[in-house]
Amino acid sequence: MAILLGVDTGGTYTDAVLVRDEREVIASAKALTTRQDLSIGIGDAIEAVLAQSGVTPDQIGLASLSTTLATNALVEGQGGRVGLVYIGFRERDLDTHGLTEALAGDPALVLSGGHNHAGSETAALDEPALSAWLETDLGASAFAVASQFATRNPSHELRVAEMIRAATGKPASCSHHLSAKLNGPKRALTALLNARLIGMIARLIEKAEATLTRFGIDAPLMVVRGDGALISSAQARERPIETILSGPAASIVGARWMTGADHALVSDIGGTTTDVAVLRDGRPMIDPAGAQVGPWRTMVEAVAMRTTGLGGDSEVHVLDEGLVGGVTLGPRRVVPVSLIALEDPAALHAVLDDQLRNDTPGEHDGRFIRIVPGVDADGLGPKETALLDRIGTGVKPLGAVLRNRMDGAALRRLVARGLVQVAGVTPSDASHVLGRLDAWDADAARKAVQLVGRKRTGNGNRLCPDPEAMAQMIVNQLTQQTTLALLETAFAEDDHDFGLPAAQLARHVLMQKGLDRHRGLVRLDTGLNVPVIGLGASASSYYPAVGKRLGCDMILPEHAGVANAIGAVVGRVTIRRQGTITSPAEGRFRVHLETGPEDFIESDKAMERLEDVLKSDARQTALAAGAEDLQTGVTRDIKTAQAEAREVFLEAVITVEVSGRPRIAT
Repeated sequence: MAILLGVDTGGTYTDAVLVRDEREVIASAKALTTRQDLSIGIGDAIEAVLAQSGVTPDQIGLASLSTTLATNALVEGQGGRVGLVYIGFRERDLDTHGLTEALAGDPALVLSGGHNHAGSETAALDEPALSAWLETDLGASAFAVASQFATRNPSHELRVAEMIRAATGKPASCSHHLSAKLNGPKRALTALLNARLIGMIARLIEKAEATLTRFGIDAPLMVVRGDGALISSAQARERPIETILSGPAASIVGARWMTGADHALVSDIGGTTTDVAVLRDGRPMIDPAGAQVGPWRTMVEAVAMRTTGLGGDSEVHVLDEGLVGGVTLGPRRVVPVSLIALEDPAALHAVLDDQLRNDTPGEHDGRFIRIVPGVDADGLGPKETALLDRIGTGVKPLGAVLRNRMDGAALRRLVARGLVQVAGVTPSDASHVLGRLDAWDADAARKAVQLVGRKRTGNGNRLCPDPEAMAQMIVNQLTQQTTLALLETAFAEDDHDFGLPAAQLARHVLMQKGLDRHRGLVRLDTGLNVPVIGLGASASSYYPAVGKRLGCDMILPEHAGVANAIGAVVGRVTIRRQGTITSPAEGRFRVHLETGPEDFIESDKAMERLEDVLKSDARQTALAAGAEDLQTGVTRDIKTAQAEAREVFLEAVITVEVSGRPRIAT
């Protein structure tokens, strides 16, 4: 009998499950995610499932971790300070390809060097300029390296990474290690985001491993990749970008395992995001363009997932323009007022009561701020440092901390670094007011929701003075935005081309009137034609109304709240490696390898060489990930052209996939 432990660390909750023989869930539990020390939440969840099941630590043969931390960090613009070395490209590429925006003020160096499409050097690498740059005070926790045509010859990337490690001792992410495809700027963005996540994921894995050791669980730790496959914790440390969409990918694997559904939309609502994907023939679709999270399109192989900044802890914004007014949610996550009130109830209630007694609503009523302890604060400017000193210890009203608009900009930078957390009204608070949730301080939630309802709209009237009606308005908005997220995914993945962007189709007046079942001279009926599998701790609270709105079956599995943790332990180890062969001259076939290009006079020999290298690399990586009973698959995509009545070789792309079950400790 094999007992498998799955853990999912989300933005709000950490889940744990125990699965016996990959057939049944024997225990599940939730604990609050403790961002100041992730091991506390992980430990609380593991302790709960052990106590609930009676399983002893020595019976656990495998532990696996999925997480939304990387996804949430990219959606919210968080992560460590990084340095980008951009080799052989033009300076203006930083702006035209969105790299300047992604850097958000972090240092970058455009360096001479790079190769051409055939892997030949186009310019010498400017090592003196790199050395001089590395001697300055960059304040970076990690570096990203991207060179022109590095997938055809990675020598300049490898040399720069070597110099960075020697000069700084910091990790360096090479773009060619993250994708074998062309498109240098996109690879640079992927490497940049990878570098930004290294510290965060390393801390998570360290906390998880330390917690397993503390409980006496001597089992290998796996981590879920963005395509639902498993990798070792060491591999996740090196390539944390591959864990974006880890939690959502695990949830799809878990949804399929729990329901056996072949065709469905899977919608997973967390604290920060709602993730929607399509199940076809029982398998999640892989995004051919690379995973997109928030504004960033990466080159990471991941489940085709549409991630929206919408969750139970999404910030509520009042629409104060126009005569009617209303609310909108997200994309930023804030700590629910009902949750932060548990830290210092007396002080927080005193502030809320004072704000309610004031006849004039304040801009920051019902909002609070606190410092997240234990986060590296290096590289801050004087405004950010001054604001941190002003916040001090404990929970403070936001209005007492912010003094001018420049403070607002400094606050946004501190939030992006993960140094502070803002608390405000969320759908979770609204659910406490409506009696759907009772986990935290419902009285604090009611007061904060009432403060939001006191805000005035464009006609001068208060938005919604009644707290229950205000709470219902917030929940209704969550239903509407969830409906739009599901419709966008359905239109984007539908076999029919409707001639308009998916977002426009979802919001089209005919679509919305059809959901309303319009009956006039025209009869309109619209909705989804497949069921929706609703996942997440709050799915049972919010999703029945979503299913009713869309006119579809809403499947809420028994263990919907811990689907991510289930998916973490029922997946397989899968390693893919891809390589390219080009023909720089007639009768010459060039294999592009990590060690540099190799030329052959026969195409078959070139393909055999590349296939052998890829198989060896993939198998070694799969074994290092803890896989056994390996199976290997190979696909060849050969491109040719007709020239003067003969077939001419252009390019071949070989993909090797090695998969197996993770090794279970005995």
